[in-house]
Amino acid sequence: MGKDVIVACDFSSAEQTFAFLDKFTGKKPFVKIGMELFYAEGPSIVRELKARGHKIFLDLKLHDIPNTVKKSMSVLSRLDVDMTNLHAAGTVRMMQAAIEGLTRPDGTRPLLIAVTQLTSTDQESMENDLWIKEPIDKVVMHYAANAKVAGLDGVVCSPLEAGKVHDNCGKDFITVTPGVRFADGDIGDQKRVMTPAEAKKIGSDYIVVGRPITAAEDPIAAYERCVAEFVD
Repeated sequence: MGKDVIVACDFSSAEQTFAFLDKFTGKKPFVKIGMELFYAEGPSIVRELKARGHKIFLDLKLHDIPNTVKKSMSVLSRLDVDMTNLHAAGTVRMMQAAIEGLTRPDGTRPLLIAVTQLTSTDQESMENDLWIKEPIDKVVMHYAANAKVAGLDGVVCSPLEAGKVHDNCGKDFITVTPGVRFADGDIGDQKRVMTPAEAKKIGSDYIVVGRPITAAEDPIAAYERCVAEFVD
């Protein structure tokens, strides 16, 4: 499995998205379509970006009763995305139902990964808001283990936790890590962050990078810097 940089296209319209991606005249980056863009444009944005040659991580973080998630994943499987996700907090049963729904009649399916804890969550907010008193590292590992039991391909986690996830769940269990910033950049509202080079060293399989690329003065140079630090 090769490492890759996923560019978070957190835009509010197809027009903004295409204006950004049209700058990439060489390699077509792997892109993340999140809730903002998907809710604004619907499935058509996925189909258009696939037609343009992009791999797609559809980041909708499903979390509902197992039957609803199963039926929703069945619909998403028709969009031919490369990766999608849900919340591990939805339970093993929900994750198993998601796999069932996502798997096409021919047995193929996109990669399915689980969100453990959002990178904006820290120990204090987890305890005070969620009433989860265990150490956040222990919670992340428990959620990752549940995802593996359910048959998922990996997890979304902080780069700080990627190495330990591999230790506990195996090297082939994918770690997709947001919360990546350049050493000289602004960390924004993320609390558990790491540079691309550090994420590579610790064992992240994919890094998700948004504003350090999309808001850069030269997005192409920023993307290539990420690739150079993380992949090359």
